[in-house]
Amino acid sequence: MTLISVAVLVGTELVGAGAAAAWAIGGLFQLGELFTRALEVIFIVCALVGLSYFLRAALRHEPIRG
Repeated sequence: MTLISVAVLVGTELVGAGAAAAWAIGGLFQLGELFTRALEVIFIVCALVGLSYFLRAALRHEPIRG
């Protein structure tokens, strides 16, 4: 249960930070709607990849027992 809670918390933080960073960079450099959305997609995918690495490491140290 703890790992699931941590995964939700970390995932929310990473995706939110990725979307906010892309929005800020798009606005700062006035990239336009299309490029800002593309940047958001790239950053959010990177955040999800980071979440998968985090979960793999967490499961190695704390395996889910059924």
